[in-house]
Amino acid sequence: MKEKTQNTQNEQHTTPSKDEQNAVPAMDEQHTKGTPSPQNANEALFTTMPVAQALRTLAVPTVISQLINLIYNMADAYFIGFTGDSYKIAGVTLAFSLFMLTIPISNVFGTGGGSLIARLMGRGQTDKSRSVSAYSFYGAIVAALAYSLLIAVFMDPLLAVLGASPETLPYAEQYTIFVVILGSLPIILSQTLAMLLRNVGEAKIASYGLSGGGVLNMILDPLFMFVLLPPGMEVLGAALATFLSNVASCLFLLVQYLRQGKTSPLSANVHEMLHLSTAHKRELYSVGLPSGILPGLFDLANVFMNALMAAHGDMSLAAMGIVMKAERLPNAINIGICQGMLPLVAYSFSARDHDRMERVIHLSRRVGLFIAGVSLVLFLVFANPLSSLFLNTSGENAAVAMQTVALAGVFLRLRALASPFQLLNYHSSFCLQAMGDGRDSLLHAVVREIGLYIPFMFLLDHLFGQYGLAGALALGELGGALFATYLLRRWLAHHSVDA
Repeated sequence: MKEKTQNTQNEQHTTPSKDEQNAVPAMDEQHTKGTPSPQNANEALFTTMPVAQALRTLAVPTVISQLINLIYNMADAYFIGFTGDSYKIAGVTLAFSLFMLTIPISNVFGTGGGSLIARLMGRGQTDKSRSVSAYSFYGAIVAALAYSLLIAVFMDPLLAVLGASPETLPYAEQYTIFVVILGSLPIILSQTLAMLLRNVGEAKIASYGLSGGGVLNMILDPLFMFVLLPPGMEVLGAALATFLSNVASCLFLLVQYLRQGKTSPLSANVHEMLHLSTAHKRELYSVGLPSGILPGLFDLANVFMNALMAAHGDMSLAAMGIVMKAERLPNAINIGICQGMLPLVAYSFSARDHDRMERVIHLSRRVGLFIAGVSLVLFLVFANPLSSLFLNTSGENAAVAMQTVALAGVFLRLRALASPFQLLNYHSSFCLQAMGDGRDSLLHAVVREIGLYIPFMFLLDHLFGQYGLAGALALGELGGALFATYLLRRWLAHHSVDA
């Protein structure tokens, strides 16, 4: 239960205007549109390759890695479900909220640094991209260590706030120690490296690293859970399998990152990191922080969701834990499409190739909406069979398990209605981040989660109980999508680009 999954958002040159300071930095006066960089072996991908082929080149490997990681995210739930123990499912669901907070940290440096690297490449400033990549590399390491220390000190109080009961706390602790406290560094660094590699055109290498870790985890899960460790230690086995697979993935990506530094604007050189200008740091954080805040706020919303659902009982909490895994299928595909889109939009925007950028935006949106629509239909039809994959209903706790699956089926149908709106939220936010519009991306994140989703949770829970609580996602995502689409259209119109 460890989604790897999703990313994004100053330049030292002539003094920018007030509008440029508040939005995206102006192009350098030395900007050399279309000039290939000798250090970027993938220049054609961003400039001359047909849009559909370029998007496919970056998005397909990313989608594949997202799907493999999704499968291995669900592998823990699937194998733990063999025990028929709803308390174990609920305990890991609680710990998973702490794990998910690693994604915002990796987004700050992976998406913030990666999108800046692509924009600098579009401006013909590959040498400055190396300083950005080195800063992102070491920034991710420091942030990961700080997060691990924080969770180590406050683990039990945090789990209690999340809704851990005496029955679920031991399982939540086991998972947190290995997957979060010990595992934050490898997962945050591997996610950051993958995003940096993807933004210079090396999507396949990023996919191999993340997917390889996922495959290894699926192999190690049953080995540790049912062979090496005694019965009753299944959660600990899943946690150990996750930790070791994340370490292996991180080591592979680290080696590849260092190798790619010879032909791509990537670096782990401390000297180059120290030469990163204050203006570039501001530009990195102007996108990276909103990119981190968005999933961070979504995770905060999940904290409220778990806490409110826990008040309805452990079975309801376990059912929501199952649903949060099953519903990740369309999200994983669409996040992969958006991640593949981001470098192309960032490069073309900075290179002022607005025609190419428009085609990338429109194509990725159409593909994403198609995937979301198909997924919605499948979830509505097969909600109960999908939910039953995650919990054994024939064991000694069969009655409780069957009630949990029945609840999960209802919850999944209600939450699946949000799929198309989630795509529009992801797509608009990724586009804004790619073009350096951190202000609007941050505004969108706050309105989407704090202004809409969380209030809808409390309101619908009060009015309709746990079913209303499950349906709050669709209303929150709908409102967020309408606002995000408005922000994107306004930004593009301001820069004379069709939405």
